[in-house]
This record gives sequence, C-alpha cells and structure tokens, in this order.
Amino acid sequence: MKIVLVAPEIPHNTGAIGRTCVALNLELILIKPYGFSLSEKTVIRAGTRYWQHVRLCEYENWQSFLEDRQPAQDDLYLFEEHGQQSFYEPVYKDDGYLVFGCESAGLPKEVMLGREDRIFHVPMRNPVVKSLNLSNVATAVIYQAMRPFL
Repeated sequence: MKIVLVAPEIPHNTGAIGRTCVALNLELILIKPYGFSLSEKTVIRAGTRYWQHVRLCEYENWQSFLEDRQPAQDDLYLFEEHGQQSFYEPVYKDDGYLVFGCESAGLPKEVMLGREDRIFHVPMRNPVVKSLNLSNVATAVIYQAMRPFL
C-alpha cells in the first residue's frame, strides 16, 4: 500500500505520516507544491529518528504521478470530508494508493474529477467539528485499510 499526500502544507503532519509509513513499511508519495521544505526541522522532528527510513517518492504534480505510476481507477482511494462513502466500506487492495489532500483545501478538483465513486470520508458524529487533523485521519485510514494484511 502507498500513501499519497497532495500539496501538503504542514510539516508536522507530513513527518507524522512518514513515521507511520515507516512503522508499517509503506511508501510515502509526496506531490508538490509543499508548504514547507522537506529539510525543515519540524518534518524531521515529527518523524523523529525514523525520517531517514521513509521510502519517499516525490512528483512535481498530480499528472506526473499518474503518468509514472499509471494506477488503475480502483487502486485509488481518495479521502475527503465530503466523500460519498465511509472509509469503512471499501475492500482495500494491498497495492492501493491512499490519497489525501492538503490541510486547508483538501484534494484538488482535478484529482477528484471522474473519481467520485472513489472518494471516502472519515465519519464524525458531532457536526460542530468541520474536519480532523490530517495526520490523525491518515493514521486511522491506514490502519483500517491495512487490517486484512496485518
């Protein structure tokens, strides 16, 4: 399984997700632009001593990611607060791509266009909360997706 962050903005979230990727031996794919430099202390601090072990791949944009990886439509699992289905519903593939958007705006429209049936949300019971922290959502999703493989 691979974790994809599209235009991440907060270095601590990227570092924390990278640490989770190391723990589960998953590849972390980052798609530019970033709201920080990967050399920032905050990224490394969040990943602690594990950041050096992150299997990291970077792409200049979504299109270059698609051209290089050529994922099948049903290998993509997009996560957005307004997704039609709960993240508990899909049967995740062990070689699937779990795709998350940036903290302030979520996934770009170009990523979601034509993939509406591949967009999932993490349920929240209290409508007062608009969204959850990206690293928390990613960790919850990753562990749910990995359940059959752990």
